[in-house]
Amino acid sequence: MRSRGFGTGSQKGFSLLELLVAFAIMAISLGMLYQATGSSVRTVGEAERFQRATTLAESLLALRDSVSAEGWNESGESAGYTWRIASSPFASAVTDPKAPVLHEVGIQVSWQDGDRMRQIEATTLRPERKPPPGGKAK
Repeated sequence: MRSRGFGTGSQKGFSLLELLVAFAIMAISLGMLYQATGSSVRTVGEAERFQRATTLAESLLALRDSVSAEGWNESGESAGYTWRIASSPFASAVTDPKAPVLHEVGIQVSWQDGDRMRQIEATTLRPERKPPPGGKAK
């Protein structure tokens, strides 16, 4: 008859220490997985807000294909985004009288992202609107 004591080699199952080590490894792995997933979700949210701001800027710039001689200065708010458009005459070395006068149009779109303020800026050129013959530009 054989006794079942420690050190006989017939032990079945895991010891308490082995279980604790296995649970610690599993907890660390799950923590890292959770952190990576949470970081990805935050990144997707930031990218979505940035994309909306970019789309708003493009839409606002598409409102006008030319600028009056007085310029274009406008601001507003839309869906949590604050925007501002300003233009100024663009200095050009072109001296041809037939060449259109250009205006540099800049747009800023800003929004609150958690506890920090985010902002994008874009600049483009638009021609100056010519007044109709014999009249004033609107």
